[in-house]
Amino acid sequence: MKFIINRELLLVPLQKIVGVIEKRQTMPILSNVLMSIKEDVLVLTGTDLEIQLMATLHLNSSEAGDITVPARKFLDIVRLLPHEATIKFELKEDKVKIISGRSRFSLSTLAAENYPEFSESELEHQFLINAGRLKYALDKTIFCMGNQDVRYYLNGLLLHISNSTLKLVASDGHRLSFYEDSIGVATGYESRIILPRKGVLELSRLLDDDEIELNIQFSSSNIRIYFKDLVFSAKLVDAKYPDFSKVFEQTFLKSVQIQKNILKEALTRVAILANEKFKGVSCNISQDLLKLSSHNPAHDEAEEELIIQYNDEPLSIAFNSQYLLDAVSNLDSELAVLTIASNGSSCFIDEPEPKPYKFIVMPMRL
Repeated sequence: MKFIINRELLLVPLQKIVGVIEKRQTMPILSNVLMSIKEDVLVLTGTDLEIQLMATLHLNSSEAGDITVPARKFLDIVRLLPHEATIKFELKEDKVKIISGRSRFSLSTLAAENYPEFSESELEHQFLINAGRLKYALDKTIFCMGNQDVRYYLNGLLLHISNSTLKLVASDGHRLSFYEDSIGVATGYESRIILPRKGVLELSRLLDDDEIELNIQFSSSNIRIYFKDLVFSAKLVDAKYPDFSKVFEQTFLKSVQIQKNILKEALTRVAILANEKFKGVSCNISQDLLKLSSHNPAHDEAEEELIIQYNDEPLSIAFNSQYLLDAVSNLDSELAVLTIASNGSSCFIDEPEPKPYKFIVMPMRL
């Protein structure tokens, strides 16, 4: 196995591959990147057995073969070589020789035949979507995903395809983000799948070109996404996502409109003296006035009054300040619209003009 390649061609795909590989592995070979050459095509593969990324590079000349090398050591070598350096890679017995200019490196290897196969079922469905549109949808939802929740289905993102409509939903049980938009073409099917948290975060990181088209294929247990010279695969969460539709089927009080940045700054200041564990902030809403207040076990207190547009009955409700801040920060417009359910069970956070996304924050008791 032998090839010569420019540093710039190898560095970017190698960085993406290493992002998938866990630093701590139960199997030593999973800390390696699989390198396979056939007919002047180099394929790099990294996996943690839950998600996998493959990158394809075209070479001018090479000798076929396959081997695995320590991923992070290999990346560090390539990254620290001079710009536009030429890299010569050659496998000799159980060592890989890497030569560039006056630099010489020798890396230990593990046999490619011992690299675990990423098991995938037959992928029954597929659709095409612009990468920029999917990236935007992910940015508006992933901040609400659960993290190490015992309700493991919340540690991920619901992807719901209904003919030509795409819905994304994320929730940690205390807040929820919802995105709905058209993908432009009819798929002819309806399906719901749950993408795992790590896979969603990794996919969002990989989508760095808004113009490309993604080919997304999936079954009930796997998803595979083709873009550029990359193939991203992930095992899906085997569970049913909770029915969130009832949160929309309730009566609401009149909306509160307020400048987004004014609300963010006030929340940030009042949260300084909130309980560090629960981050609770009380919201007292009356005629054209929003009073934010907080306190903590040390008997510190904070209070701030904001002018708003509101002419319904007064109410008092409390929220986790960080959840409110996350939602408000993800609005595109300069005006935030807060709509509280008449029974005080939830608060919708969106914008004056219709958008494909909505954020919902559940209240808390102080």
